[in-house]
Amino acid sequence: MSQRRSFLSRRILSRSFSTFSKSCKLPETCNDFTENGVVELDNGDDDATSSWSNMLPELLGEIIKRVEASEERWPLRQNVVACGCVCKRWRQVTEDVVESSLQTGKITFPSCLKQPGPRESPLQCFIKRDKKNATFYLYLALSPSLMDQGKFLLAARRHRNGAHIEYIISLDADDLSQRSKAYVGKLRSDFLGTKFTIYDSQPPHNGARPSSSRSCRRFASKQISPQLPAGNFEVGQVSYKLNLLKSRGPRRMACSLKCPCPGEAVMDKSQDAPKKQQIGSAETNSTVLKNKAPRWHEHLQCWCLNFHGRVTVASVKNFQLVATMDQSQPGGKGDEDTVILQFGKVGDDIFTMDYRKPLSAFQAFAICLTSFGTKLACE
Repeated sequence: MSQRRSFLSRRILSRSFSTFSKSCKLPETCNDFTENGVVELDNGDDDATSSWSNMLPELLGEIIKRVEASEERWPLRQNVVACGCVCKRWRQVTEDVVESSLQTGKITFPSCLKQPGPRESPLQCFIKRDKKNATFYLYLALSPSLMDQGKFLLAARRHRNGAHIEYIISLDADDLSQRSKAYVGKLRSDFLGTKFTIYDSQPPHNGARPSSSRSCRRFASKQISPQLPAGNFEVGQVSYKLNLLKSRGPRRMACSLKCPCPGEAVMDKSQDAPKKQQIGSAETNSTVLKNKAPRWHEHLQCWCLNFHGRVTVASVKNFQLVATMDQSQPGGKGDEDTVILQFGKVGDDIFTMDYRKPLSAFQAFAICLTSFGTKLACE
């Protein structure tokens, strides 16, 4: 029996994706991110869809596990998302398999953008800046070359709100509003532009309270629905040290973050629309980061950091962050030799962003956004 199931799983695995579009009529957007990570399909009595949903549970789980293990990088990882597009049963099994592999830091569904990155090696991304529209786009690098299009992850738009600057972060590059379903969080600066607060649209842990400030509310009313919080939740702060004496040297920055723990996302499996929420245990790990001090190069007459070829243009925006406190590590002490986040310029409007655990893609993107803009008091 075990040999027969193994043979069947290999046979179905090789034919499944070639027959998806014919039998299940998958939408063309099934390989892209949506609010819940997969595309909602019609719940009709389609015979082809029913045949897929009635597959043996053991065989179905084995197929999706093999697809998840073999397709580690985008664009091949779109096949994992395609598994969740077949029907509700496939979607639930796919979500369970993906959640069990969160320790690896793979990005599959939108919820993965708020989970820690890999620990062993950084996840390589890049940011494209649109100066005309004050918009920034985060992409996952598909190859070492920056010539490829990359996999779109997040977008942010800068705007002035009174005396403060805000960056609205969204899953949709064309819908950058706090009222949007694609809204994931925002970044807000102080009057001088030297201190920033990172806000998440979802509570980072059970019992978390939204910010009481009126400026941090997403909507004018106090509550729209129990599933959609009206406020934002503070998850981190970034500050730049003032340089009143105008001494030589790059910017000095420090970050204090509430980092997520792998597996903190819980599933709200309602009858009609299962939704994934970023709600974890009663606490989250606290992490304190500081910029790695560069060294002065006498021959080049400039401050230098080793970016291992990932940064090619000198800029005051370039930085590397190391951990001084990391509660995800034994003893809670950070490793100041390991770069947690590095950001640097490679073109007029292109910047690289490499991050690793305990940071998530959302937090890393928010920290990098603080580097844009002039900071006269810090330079």
